[in-house]
Amino acid sequence: MSTLDQIPLTQLKGVGNKLAETLSKLDIYNLQDLLFHLPFRYEDRTKFIPLQHFRAGMHGLFEAEVVSHRVVYGRRRSLEVIVEGGHSRVTLRFYHFSAAQTRLLGTGALIRCYGEARLGKTGLEFYHPEYKVVNPDEPHEIPDRLTPLYPLTEGIQQGRLRTLTQLAVKWLDRSEVPDLLPASVRNEFQLPELKKALHYLHSPPTDADQEALLNGSHPCQQRLILEELLAHHLSLMKLRTSMRSQAALACPLNLASTQAIDQFLGSLPFSLTSAQQRVQQEIQTDLSQPIPMLRLVQGDVGSGKTVLAALCALQASTAGGQVALMAPTEILAEQHAQNFKRWFADTPLRLAWLSGKTKGKKRQQVLASILNGDVDIIIGTHALFQQDVHYHRLALAIIDEQHRFGVHQRLSLKDKGLNAGIVPHQLIMTATPIPRTLAMSAYADLDTSVIDELPPGRQAIETFALSDARREEMVAKVRSVCESGDQAYWVCTLIEESETLQCQAAEDTATWLSESLLGLTVALVHGRMKAQDKSLVMEAFSAGRIDVLVATTVIEVGVDVPDASLIVIENPERLGLAQLHQLRGRVGRGNKKSYCALMYHPPLSENGKERLKVMRESSDGFIIAEKDLELRGPGEVLGTKQTGLIDFKIADLQRDQGWLETVKQIAPLISQPEAIIQRWVGQSQKYAEV
Repeated sequence: MSTLDQIPLTQLKGVGNKLAETLSKLDIYNLQDLLFHLPFRYEDRTKFIPLQHFRAGMHGLFEAEVVSHRVVYGRRRSLEVIVEGGHSRVTLRFYHFSAAQTRLLGTGALIRCYGEARLGKTGLEFYHPEYKVVNPDEPHEIPDRLTPLYPLTEGIQQGRLRTLTQLAVKWLDRSEVPDLLPASVRNEFQLPELKKALHYLHSPPTDADQEALLNGSHPCQQRLILEELLAHHLSLMKLRTSMRSQAALACPLNLASTQAIDQFLGSLPFSLTSAQQRVQQEIQTDLSQPIPMLRLVQGDVGSGKTVLAALCALQASTAGGQVALMAPTEILAEQHAQNFKRWFADTPLRLAWLSGKTKGKKRQQVLASILNGDVDIIIGTHALFQQDVHYHRLALAIIDEQHRFGVHQRLSLKDKGLNAGIVPHQLIMTATPIPRTLAMSAYADLDTSVIDELPPGRQAIETFALSDARREEMVAKVRSVCESGDQAYWVCTLIEESETLQCQAAEDTATWLSESLLGLTVALVHGRMKAQDKSLVMEAFSAGRIDVLVATTVIEVGVDVPDASLIVIENPERLGLAQLHQLRGRVGRGNKKSYCALMYHPPLSENGKERLKVMRESSDGFIIAEKDLELRGPGEVLGTKQTGLIDFKIADLQRDQGWLETVKQIAPLISQPEAIIQRWVGQSQKYAEV
């Protein structure tokens, strides 16, 4: 007997190659995929509602006779159909319609409709309701179950997908759908068998607990949620096993590396915190092994991750390996390059720089020196893992601000050590603390270290919010700060998702501030400037030759100017909490009292008010990260919406986090892990094979 994952969609009546291709956009390739494409809500179409009982916002089923219809020409052409039932009239309005539809909805036609009543120009209106022309002599066929609503894609309508799914449900009883959860686990958590859960979720009875179905807490949903979370956990464990089964360059501490590390630490104007020392020891132990290190280092803004990256690079390069340090923006990558040049100036280590803007002969020279082993540490942007970059002996990849890269990009680095027959160690760093929920699921393939201590002398940053109607007051505050010898940032945030408009707004703001702050030096930096021009501005700001730096969010990560004690962030309501926390971390980096002004544009939404409240009340990155997850969801917090990693079909990390510990415990009990991975992660498992 064939299992449902072996039966193609074309086995269903009415499914040809074109429709199968449309369904593939929903990751539906076979009957099992179709059954696991679950409803996101349900409608009750089991009883008629008299037309006179409808109010705006109500959904319902009704029967009525067409009184008149006409095509209305206005800003948008529409088909307007007036229907009557029980002495009440309403309008059906269609903006997308055909000539055949117009004929079908002729005067006198009896139609059965389901839709949402809204207030329109003619009173109560139903926009694009689902309808069927019925024969009054035929018996009424009203469903006796709740009607499911499925996620859709362009090219297929709700009714068609519903029909196909019901055909697939009929295959359930005559085909194999293996129940991959052990009976002991189902019994322990009182969860139904798989077939029963699928039958129920695709056509629940009218007495179903609709509230439980809506919030995902119904036992039939929980049965599938547990299996999906298991699939993601097992896929990451498979990735980890695959990575760690390969050889890495062992970089044990020897006389040369110990001397180099001691000399480096002795040259620093500060001592490592105890948290840095603890994490350094964890990294040193990992690097000394002949299996790849897979370590995530989390540390709040300013906790000293870059120094750890340098120590890590020293250990790997003195063992004869190359090191690649990758950052998400040119500004941050250039800052790393400047730090490393300064720190390693008195050592024999050779450094190279590579970004997307390294072109022509210069690029060819850099690529040749990387391939020939003429450089030890290569610093740059995502250009470091492009196809034409070949390493001589890549022993270590350091990735800063992992959440800004896709999972594909991180994993593609593992192939860069193939020239030497090794897989590079990986050190992933982030100043965006990852909530424990996400770390347990999205980063289950990594060991985690946390730098939970800031260097001594760091000042708390006082955060306050004010309306942009008080802009002139803010300018006076900036003048007062700069005239006392400090510096300020003025950040212009994203405008309508357009980098061009964002840069234009920053340019206009810089011009206005220059005119408002006569006697002070105002400069501008944004993402569309040439790398060299950005570097010159940042160097001048770091050296104190610029009083006010107007910037886009390009300065979000890594920029370190100890004399900057004020940051003004315009339209903070447009940004996530983690990004606001990162921006705030640009000040308070010296020993001066520092301030962060959140200048919002009223009126604020409830969500916007909540975010600004969190920023005012907390400076703890982990508390902020948890709140960010709650407000924005895991896909946005991790920056992995585009990777498929957190693209769950039914599970929700925030809602279902209570399962995560259970998932870790029962994962070893699963006898067919590959089958669970294939069922739930399926096509998006490609990321694990990059």
